[in-house]
Amino acid sequence: MTTVQTGDTNIYERRESEARSYCRGIPVNIASAKGSHITDADGTRYIDFLAGCSSLNYGHNDDDMKQALIDHISNDGIAHGLDLASEAKGAFLETFEKLILEPRGMDHRVMFTGPTGTNAVEAAMKIARKVTGRNSVIAFTNGFHGVTMGALAATGNGYHRGGAAAPLNGVHRAPYDGYFGDDVDTAEMLDKLLSDGSSGYDAPAAILLETVQGEGGLNAARPEWVKKIAGIAKKHGALLIIDDIQAGIGRTGTFFSFEEMGVTPDIVTLAKSLSGFGLPFAAVLIRPEHDVFGPAEHNGTFRGNTHAFVTGRVALEKFWADGRFQDSLQSKAMILTTALNQLAGMIPGAYLKGRGLFQGVDVGSGELASAICGRAFEKGLIIETSGSDDEVVKVLAPLTTDDKTFREGLDILLEAAREVTSQQSKFAAE
Repeated sequence: MTTVQTGDTNIYERRESEARSYCRGIPVNIASAKGSHITDADGTRYIDFLAGCSSLNYGHNDDDMKQALIDHISNDGIAHGLDLASEAKGAFLETFEKLILEPRGMDHRVMFTGPTGTNAVEAAMKIARKVTGRNSVIAFTNGFHGVTMGALAATGNGYHRGGAAAPLNGVHRAPYDGYFGDDVDTAEMLDKLLSDGSSGYDAPAAILLETVQGEGGLNAARPEWVKKIAGIAKKHGALLIIDDIQAGIGRTGTFFSFEEMGVTPDIVTLAKSLSGFGLPFAAVLIRPEHDVFGPAEHNGTFRGNTHAFVTGRVALEKFWADGRFQDSLQSKAMILTTALNQLAGMIPGAYLKGRGLFQGVDVGSGELASAICGRAFEKGLIIETSGSDDEVVKVLAPLTTDDKTFREGLDILLEAAREVTSQQSKFAAE
């Protein structure tokens, strides 16, 4: 058997598609990863504040999940099972029911879609359209829901929408909370539009939103706004879909991002950290009365990742069986808020955005944010930007990051910001 060497970093430019993205801003050839650290092929160690874009909320290679997966594979546990019943799937569903749904008073059915978040969003939109017999979906400014055609129609980002090279239909855009400033109630605006038969807004099948817009720049909706939107959906006969793919599974401080908002969505989309281990895995939670698809009406060869069932179950048992893990997120969020306030204080007009461990700083320009993240990378921290113009320095550290490592990473970020802003001030003075 021929062994292919992996030291040739030119292979990526020579052979990989121009669609590659993260590797351009984070030019590291990864050899291994553990916890909140990544090590490259040269042995350089980095603190990871990207965490697979929140796909690794429990860090890299958790020992318990890894051992459970090794045991499953070693015992010839099924690797691929379409949507057949299996011990792994049954155990995941029972654990999810017991530890997540029942304690939160949720009776939702669980639909396993194709393994990506965008597939879950596609399924959610299709369900809403089938339930209501309507076509239009309300989505919000700066929302990001994926880049397959249906989900992309609901995504606001112009760059990603441009990649479709085809019409994107079936979605009305509404202003998100705070889009026009704190003095404008955009929920009331939406209600007015939907109540006016001459507004041009069709009666919607669904209202789709993120409670914190991750790719949109960490815009965090107020609980009272989300509650109003839920009421508006009910008033107008639409289903409420909450996209919790990035904001969920502990990222905002609770398993679901909407838990303390007084709403129960008709449909919830999950992916990213659902597997606990970084394995592809997505699901749609549906109120039983809306579970209307016939067998295989929305399908996919890889609906339900058996290996992800194994690791996902362990993640639920390890982190969500009691309140200790959730309680630990509160103290980490305070550490993060304190450090980001310091960062914002270095830059005129900069301000915090987001909530929980889903926070960042809007520094006013994509150029500045990218410079800060680039300098942080040089100092050993992997971190990225978000927002319509990449103007937000966005922290997505694993939720399991120990306090020492967390503070170390934040210190690197602050030092990088000081150096970049100092250098810019020096150039401006000259």
